[in-house]
Amino acid sequence: MRDPRDACHVAIPARDLDEAVEFYVFGLGAKLARRYDDRVTFDFFGDQLVCHLSENVPAEAVAYPRHFGVSFARAEDFDRLVRVVEHRKLKVLSGPSLRFEGTAEQHRTLFLVDPSNNVLEFKNYDDPRLQY
Repeated sequence: MRDPRDACHVAIPARDLDEAVEFYVFGLGAKLARRYDDRVTFDFFGDQLVCHLSENVPAEAVAYPRHFGVSFARAEDFDRLVRVVEHRKLKVLSGPSLRFEGTAEQHRTLFLVDPSNNVLEFKNYDDPRLQY
């Protein structure tokens, strides 16, 4: 188990850093940690997300196999994010929806697309032991 002060680090391509800041800070509510000419670092739900300026961004938004996001332990946190997405009219790839209905792995999920076609998945399991 990691120390709560540790942060997972995720790095993704971004075609435009201003677009990335607009989406992650003003859309999702992430905190801007640092900004340089070639990258932007965010506090993304307690972890570190870095958007690197790149010409090599996905041509289209495809969830599998590459995506990232947050598995919320609390249903109310997932619900709050859904309301933010709806209110701010963020680009949704799919959901919110229920996956694996009727099984032990039942969970709600929401897939978003950032301005560089990176796919984010947010979810909440009925059984919180399954979030890992």
